[in-house]
This record gives sequence, structure tokens and C-alpha cells, in this order.
Amino acid sequence: MISLLARSDIADIVAKVESGQRLDASDGLRLFRSNDLAALGYAANLVRERRHGDVTTYIVNRYLHYSNVCWDTCKFCSFYRKPGEPGSFTRPVDDIVRWAAQFAGQGIAELHIVGGLHPSLKYDYYLDMLRGLRATLPGTSLKGFTAVEVDWFCRISRKPAAVVMHELHQAGLDSLTGGGAEIFAPHIRRQICPNKIDAARYFEIHGIAHDMGLKTQVTMLYGHIESDQDRVDHILRVREHQDRTGGFQVFIPLAYHPENNAMKAPRATGMTDLKVYAVSRLLLDNVPHLKCYWISAGLKLAQVALSYGVDDLDGIVYEHERIFHDAGSSTPQHVSEDALRKLITEAGRLPARRDARYNLLDNAVARSNA
Repeated sequence: MISLLARSDIADIVAKVESGQRLDASDGLRLFRSNDLAALGYAANLVRERRHGDVTTYIVNRYLHYSNVCWDTCKFCSFYRKPGEPGSFTRPVDDIVRWAAQFAGQGIAELHIVGGLHPSLKYDYYLDMLRGLRATLPGTSLKGFTAVEVDWFCRISRKPAAVVMHELHQAGLDSLTGGGAEIFAPHIRRQICPNKIDAARYFEIHGIAHDMGLKTQVTMLYGHIESDQDRVDHILRVREHQDRTGGFQVFIPLAYHPENNAMKAPRATGMTDLKVYAVSRLLLDNVPHLKCYWISAGLKLAQVALSYGVDDLDGIVYEHERIFHDAGSSTPQHVSEDALRKLITEAGRLPARRDARYNLLDNAVARSNA
């Protein structure tokens, strides 16, 4: 491999990775423009194994969409509906709590909660939902809401973000989801989500969560109208914020899905997918984990991505996942724990169940890393 890398167009960047040097924007742009997937995979896997060895984590979780009603009209979104539109739904708090009760005592480590910017729900709805879920599932981590939703809660409650985050946390919220990041470059946001909060507000809200001691995640929606430079800019904005707060525990690239939305860009190729994972791992030297969200990427690509920097495959069950399936994802709604562990093992990795803070729950794996 060393002799082959010597002839690579990114050999000098790989050498920087090998010596532990931080890569810069020009390095990131060259990595995206290179077609040497072998060299990219080698370098990204080197970083991955320095951090995590062969361990690949997953979590036992459930997914909750409380509503798909949203006043915004992001061009890439296939999930939202206007009030009263066919297919729109809003779940009453009592129904949500009754739904959650079926999972009591089942060892569900995390509940992932996300919805739209509902124009008529009151702020108390969200607090009551969290309180009900916390009482029903006391041992389950509640990961809920994007920074965009939190900003919406600030608007409807007329309270500052720090107060809203404190009240959400007191009601039971343990972490924010990473959605709403899309691509941070303003010229892209103006085209695909002009009404959505900007990068500064996104990082402000996550920074408040980090100052409170909460760990959050951050995403990137790629494969639509953004350029390689826009991707590098996005990743390095994450790295800059992480240098200040250290609160992001995982980065999640999400491929745009083209069905049932206004943007209609073609789906990214597998080549692009693997480049995004590899370059993300190489540039984000301060974010511990890189996740492949298999419900979007597909199980086969997720397996390959474990050799391109990815060390986490998210959860095993996504009952009624709507966002990516409404956009045309053909992946299954769930995968058994045995099947996911087999997929990881076949990729030459060591599967490990984790909790919401990435603590390993497999005792044998934990001992091997001690």
C-alpha cells in the first residue's frame, strides 16, 4: 500500500494524516477532487482505528415523529405537510405517552424525537410531551428537536434560547438532534431553505446545550446543489465550533433523497458517499464519532463505509421513520440486532451496543479497550 500511495495525487496529504497533522481547507478540497478511493479509505481508516480500533457501535432506540405539520417550505423536504393537507398528522400528548408505554422495561436506550414547525401548537405541548415521556420511560435518553425547532419554541414562547433549553432539559430532554444544519454556506441556504435559521443561530443553540453539559450531534445534507468547497466549509465550521465547546459527539453526513420534493437533484453516487465519509473523518479531527445513518444510506453502503472512517451505525429499529422514506428511501424500517451485528462482523469490525453518550455496553468490548 505504501508504494501505491507514493503515486497517489493525495500522497502528501496522506503523509500529513500519518504524522497526525491537522488538515486545512485546501487539503479538504483536494481530497474531494481526488478519485483515489483507496488512498482516501486508507487515510480515513487510519484515523478511525487510532480512535476506535475495530469497534463499531449501535444503539437500541425508537423513533418518534410527533407531527409533520410545518409552516416552512424547504425545497429538499418530503416530510412536511401544511395544516389540513392530506397526509398531515399531529399526535396528542396522551397518545404519544400511551405509544411510549409499550416500550417500558424493554431496555430502549434512546428515543429520537423530531417534527415540523407547527403553526398552532403551544409551547407547553412540547414540555408536556417531554414530561410524559420521561415519566413513562425513565431509563431512556430523550434526544429531541433540531436547533430549528428550538428556535421556533423561542418564537412561540417569546423566551430566549438559554431559557428554552433549560426548560426543555428540566422537562426531560437529554440531547439535541443534529438536523437543520443542511449546508451552512449562506448562498446555498438561500436557495434550498431560505426561511431556516442561519449557521450562527444553529451553533448558538448547540453551544447553549454544550454549556449546559449536554452532548449533541451535527449533520450535513449533501448531494444536491452544493459544491465540494461548500462541503469543506461546512465541515470546518463544525470543527471550529468544536474547538470552542467540545460538545458535538458525532458528525452525520446525510445524502439528499430526490423523491417527492421541490429540488429534484439527482441522488449522489456511491463514489460521492464514500468520499464524504472519508473527508469528514479526516477533517474533523476533534469530533469523536462519525455515523453512517443506514436508514438513509442503505445497509450495503453502510457496511462499506466502515472502511471509510465510519465507526457508528446509529440504531437498530426505526418504527415509522418518515423523513427519508417520504423522500424515496427504500431501506427497511428496522433491522434486528443480530442482523446488524452480523453486518458489522462481516466488515471485519467488532460490534458493540452503546448508550446515548457512546459508553460501550458490551462488557467484552469494554474490557478489550480498557
